[in-house]
Amino acid sequence: MLDYKKAQLKWEKYWFKTFGRWQSCTTDRPHHRHVFWSWFGSFFAIAITAYLTAKTNSPLLMAPFGATSVLIFGVPDSPLAQPRNVIGGNFLAALVSLMILHFLGSSPLTIGMAVSTSIGIMQLTGTVHPPAGAVALVVMITQPNWQFLWAPALKGSMIFVLCAVIFNNLAEERTYPKHWL
Repeated sequence: MLDYKKAQLKWEKYWFKTFGRWQSCTTDRPHHRHVFWSWFGSFFAIAITAYLTAKTNSPLLMAPFGATSVLIFGVPDSPLAQPRNVIGGNFLAALVSLMILHFLGSSPLTIGMAVSTSIGIMQLTGTVHPPAGAVALVVMITQPNWQFLWAPALKGSMIFVLCAVIFNNLAEERTYPKHWL
């Protein structure tokens, strides 16, 4: 009977941790100037990268950069949006995934391995950048060659950071980056 009671208490604790907090969580809405700079910077970064992709015939743009834009322009103060995280996270995720793809191929298990290993490497190196998890998926699903490491992973990330430095610092109330390393 005692084991039943312990199990019930564990289940209730788990249930409360998972579903027990239904209070509404309100986040402060940013000032309209912040929204404008986020919009303008993201527009410029995506547009200039797309333009350079077409002009140089080099793949500098990839889907995870949409999420990178949200971070570096929408919440530029976030530790996850700093240059070290953007460039390092995307580069390491691409490197790890290309290695897994090259040595083990692409399968459901290796896809999971690529994302989870990328997360671990980013945590160990202090370069956590959530969109880099999508970089790992892109590599495993599209199976690019090693050139992907250079473009779009490294060059594209550098273009986005450069755009973020330029546009976030045009706004009086913004400073980007908070730190480089």
